[in-house]
Amino acid sequence: MVQNVNGAFPLNLAGEGDRVRIASLKGGRNFRARLCGMALNAGSEIEIIQSSFGGRMLVAFEGTRLFLGGGMAQKIDVTVIRE
Repeated sequence: MVQNVNGAFPLNLAGEGDRVRIASLKGGRNFRARLCGMALNAGSEIEIIQSSFGGRMLVAFEGTRLFLGGGMAQKIDVTVIRE
C-alpha cells in the first residue's frame, strides 16, 4: 500500500469493512464540489461496504450508502481509523 507522509493512501486501496477518515481530496474544483454535494469532505468518516475490481466502491456515510467510481476513489486520500 502506498502511503504519503501523514499515512494517507487512496480510498480505492482500502479493504472491505475498513473505517476510514478522509484526509484530502486530490481532484479539481468540480470534483470537490461534487463530493461536497454528497457531504464528503476532509474529516468525514466512512466505512467500506464493498470494493470491486476496477476500484468501484460502495461506502456507508452517516446512514447513507454511496457508490463511488474507481476514478473518484483514487482521488480521495484516507487514513484508517483505529479503534
